[in-house]
Amino acid sequence: MMNAIYAAMDFLLPFEAFEWTFMKNALLAILLLSPLLALLGTMAVNQQMAFFSDALGHSALTGIGLGVVLGVSSDLAAMLIFGVVWALLICRIKQTGAASTDTVISVFSSTSVAAGLLILSRGGGFAKYSRLLVGDVLAVTPQDLMHLLIALVLGVALWALMYNQLLLGSINPSLAKTRGVKVELVECAFVVLVAVAVMLAIKWVGVMLINALLILPAAAGRNIARSSRQHALWSVGISLLCGVAGLVSSYAWDTTVGAAIVLYAAVCYFVSLALRRFIR
Repeated sequence: MMNAIYAAMDFLLPFEAFEWTFMKNALLAILLLSPLLALLGTMAVNQQMAFFSDALGHSALTGIGLGVVLGVSSDLAAMLIFGVVWALLICRIKQTGAASTDTVISVFSSTSVAAGLLILSRGGGFAKYSRLLVGDVLAVTPQDLMHLLIALVLGVALWALMYNQLLLGSINPSLAKTRGVKVELVECAFVVLVAVAVMLAIKWVGVMLINALLILPAAAGRNIARSSRQHALWSVGISLLCGVAGLVSSYAWDTTVGAAIVLYAAVCYFVSLALRRFIR
């Protein structure tokens, strides 16, 4: 299966950069990750939870730390379990109205990164986990690609099911409830979906960059979109464009892929901000 895909890529992309298998895998990973993160980003932007993924990214450190303490052999399993629990806690406290959304997210973000660093730095052992800070999409394996494909299919399906309900709930919760929308349940389902996507992407995107990669394409798309449908399409398009451009540029410049992608996304955001007045 993978050999056939690689052969097709050799035919379609006769460039030096993609002669290498690790570059092919990295490109496939970006093509699978970018649409999922972009679509979830549109929901996060509409929900005014732009820093939510940042808190979840930081929680990955705590998840791994607790996994080490409890003897969990799989870092991914530890991150997923803790990330989902952390996301549900954030969502529940937010729903109680005890504090504003940005305050709740900031508290959880600070707590998780401090707890993660405290646990992982015992005995000076944090160095081997520092790769999580920036990620490495060039380390993607064919098995990882299969996981990302499954995540993309399920994520897009759930996004399509929840989008209208979540959007209505964010605009007018009272109206949503009269229409039979279980606002709290839908919001919790959304944060769990984001938590799973973030934890799957952390390994290749990194804790420091995951929030930017999730939010910037969605924010740029919102600047130039005239409808929710256009918002989704623009966000996915910008995310894919920046992902491929960042990968190619990082190969040419010998730099970190994630940082290059985020910088391209930032440029798109500022361009879209300038174009906003002419498009709307």
